[in-house]
Amino acid sequence: MSIRLVIMGPQGSGKGTQAARISEHFGIPAISTGDIFRDNIARGTDLGKRAQEYTCCGELVPDEVTNQMVRARLGLADAADGFILDGYPRNAAQVAELDTILSDLGTRLDAVVQLTADRNELLARMRRRAEIEGRDDDTADVIARRLDIYEAETAPLAEAYAARALLVPVDGTGEIDEVTERVLGALGSRV
Repeated sequence: MSIRLVIMGPQGSGKGTQAARISEHFGIPAISTGDIFRDNIARGTDLGKRAQEYTCCGELVPDEVTNQMVRARLGLADAADGFILDGYPRNAAQVAELDTILSDLGTRLDAVVQLTADRNELLARMRRRAEIEGRDDDTADVIARRLDIYEAETAPLAEAYAARALLVPVDGTGEIDEVTERVLGALGSRV
């Protein structure tokens, strides 16, 4: 089945988990910018070397580099019949670039899934994840800062996609299977 999706939501909303489940359900690749960065860095590509200059310092990879990596990844054969993008686009400039990339590929997005959850729920999930995974960088202050950055920079993209009738908001709270059912149910009319 052919479907082209973006999944968005704040950290702790379950994007990665749901992207993997949607990928398996539709038989399309789940493409995260983190995976693209790690792949390019591991292969020592020019883009990977440029990305590593930023990731090693904890900085965001510039849009120019990110956009080029996403363009190359979406041009691969396994994404020809569909994909789910996780972590891209993250700002208005990347939305515009994704439009250009998809136009150049002769395709378009079918939907943008937005996972939502109460801020207190997100904070609790991320604290649990930090404890389970032993992540020292997931302090309460760092987690709160990440959620603030998401609200300021990425959440407004939901409005832009809603104006295009692409936004599919889904409650991301509850058991993983329940959320997956909600996502697939919400996408039912789009596939």
